[in-house]
Amino acid sequence: MIPNDPDYYLQGVLNRNRRITAKTMTLMESRLPEHQRTAARVIQQVLPHSGKSIRLGITGVPGVGKSTFIENLGLELASGGHRVAVLAVDPTSKRSGGSILGDKTRMEKLSCHENTFIRPSPAGETLGGVAAKTREIMLVCEAAGYDVIMVETVGVGQSETSVASMVDFFLVLMLAGAGDELQGIKKGVLEIADAIAINKADGDNLVRVEKTRKDLEIAMHLVSSDYLDWQTPVLTCSSITEGGTSDVWQTVLSHQEKVKQSGEFELKRRKQSLEWMWTMIEEGLWMRFKGDPRVSSKIPMISKEVEDQTMSPSAAAEALLSYF
Repeated sequence: MIPNDPDYYLQGVLNRNRRITAKTMTLMESRLPEHQRTAARVIQQVLPHSGKSIRLGITGVPGVGKSTFIENLGLELASGGHRVAVLAVDPTSKRSGGSILGDKTRMEKLSCHENTFIRPSPAGETLGGVAAKTREIMLVCEAAGYDVIMVETVGVGQSETSVASMVDFFLVLMLAGAGDELQGIKKGVLEIADAIAINKADGDNLVRVEKTRKDLEIAMHLVSSDYLDWQTPVLTCSSITEGGTSDVWQTVLSHQEKVKQSGEFELKRRKQSLEWMWTMIEEGLWMRFKGDPRVSSKIPMISKEVEDQTMSPSAAAEALLSYF
């Protein structure tokens, strides 16, 4: 049974109680109306205690080694005194509605460290596989004292833009010699990347990694950054060697220093808050539309007409909207 007292959650989060922090995140993800009302009050109280972390988004195609990279970097940061939260969004099956939520299994060492907190979240119905409540959970983590927050995407193609709109630094992980260099040269992904890191730069792979790095550096000259004084770098890293991800973290810190000095950091955070508001409005309208009894009573009949091709999808949409 989840309590409905906002102070219970707020004090637990501020006291860095891991169990209550996890319960607060469960509250955020709940779709029950009473839980959503309590969650809204908790977020309002949490807000003044948030915003002091480095928010790092990480994406890459399946098999690029995102979880191994996060564990390597997370362990280095946690051992150095940082408190690290990992928000890993797992794909939700459209057929069963279930998620594996296996990130704690994939990051076994990191999940056992006292300075870390791993929260796998089901992507649900959100476009691109980004959990609808990831932003709220991020604020809870910040209020609980986590100063580095990593958001791992499922890497299925459309989640990149959603994650980039909620983080301070967006990292694209790539592989060499596996066709990813061609896949990576997609203008949409390159435009939102703050850095590209070619993973698995170790052993016999070093020659291929260096060739891929040079090819990507040439490609990046065609892409302009969102920031005045930042050219997206192409890095190499190894997630299986000690210190193999250190250069990536130094790049993150360098980026943060520059954008804070220029004032772009604050402007970006403000813009993200507005985007968050409109995203929540769109989601709220969709839920109210589906829940309206006048609409829901007409959906079966109109859906049948669309399936039978006696009504066009556009006409059906217009008809349903007219009942709302």
